[in-house]
Amino acid sequence: MAEGCKFCEIIRGERPADFIYRDETLVVFRDIYPSAPIHYLVVPTKHIRSINDLTEEDGRIIAAMILKAKEIAKEAGISRDGYKLLFNVELGGGQVIFHLHMHLFGGWQTKPHRT
Repeated sequence: MAEGCKFCEIIRGERPADFIYRDETLVVFRDIYPSAPIHYLVVPTKHIRSINDLTEEDGRIIAAMILKAKEIAKEAGISRDGYKLLFNVELGGGQVIFHLHMHLFGGWQTKPHRT
């Protein structure tokens, strides 16, 4: 874990978070500045600065993040209506906390599709 990293501090219990899920590989918690009715952050416990810093060995972490997001979307009741998964990469891509994380957005009102 990295010193001064807000997400590492959350993982170590030094900062509060509203956890949805936690295991040895991932934590999932509510974003404190939500951009959607449901806005969770899926964060690996291993400090990885950004997508650009991934190694081949980190592939299992990315897979775990996506599969856990799918499971949580189903539990939250948004899997059928739809949701978004987003990685911001580097400052120009919107990343403001430099610890790899994925946003899970959903819960918007949906309109029936016309056929």
